[in-house]
Amino acid sequence: MGEQLSYWQLIIDASIIVKLVMLILLGLSTMTWVFIFERRSVINDSFKKFAAFEERFWSGIDLAHLYRQVNANPEENNGGEAIFRAGFKEFSRLRQQQITDADGIMAGCQRSMRVAVSKESEHLDSHLSFLATVGSTSPYIGLFGTVWGIMNSFLGLATVTQVSLATVAPGIAEALIATAMGLFAAIPAVIAYNRYSARAEKMLTNLDTFAEEFSAILHRQAHMLAHQQRKQETP
Repeated sequence: MGEQLSYWQLIIDASIIVKLVMLILLGLSTMTWVFIFERRSVINDSFKKFAAFEERFWSGIDLAHLYRQVNANPEENNGGEAIFRAGFKEFSRLRQQQITDADGIMAGCQRSMRVAVSKESEHLDSHLSFLATVGSTSPYIGLFGTVWGIMNSFLGLATVTQVSLATVAPGIAEALIATAMGLFAAIPAVIAYNRYSARAEKMLTNLDTFAEEFSAILHRQAHMLAHQQRKQETP
């Protein structure tokens, strides 16, 4: 208990600049943990919903029926569903316009799906840049507080006639607390950034693969429709 009180006293007795550094690091650490739990929830939810949607997609359900289902009740954090809606919506729109060019239909569908993948990428990477920034800058912010605190501690020795360890120890200790707080903010941010950026990249790979597989299905349907249209037009 006494040890905790001494640490708290060191923080209370720190200079204004060191206190400001500690306050900034405390704020960064708090925001880091908020984003860590938020990203964990979003990315885990994305994987779970994508797996469930893939199971429905490959179950043999009619694609038009599936589109009506997902379009009536779209799910948040479901990248596979978003790509499917974008691709099938564009496919249906071009088909209603009686466009017979299969390659033109596919180009439009693939553009729509690329936009959907890009939006999902932005969604998955949200706040990861903040974690990377905290991980790279927090140790330097803490180091600045440490250097400032040690500098003030040595400047204070100019007015002391007899220097002892007890004279400089409190100032150096309060300065080192800033370094410790910088590391406390940086280490979880770096670990979380590396983990969640890797999982987001894996999710995007899954979405790209699904978009390619869905494109192949639409490509076959587009050529089938173009062939039927040409047969109808042939006298």
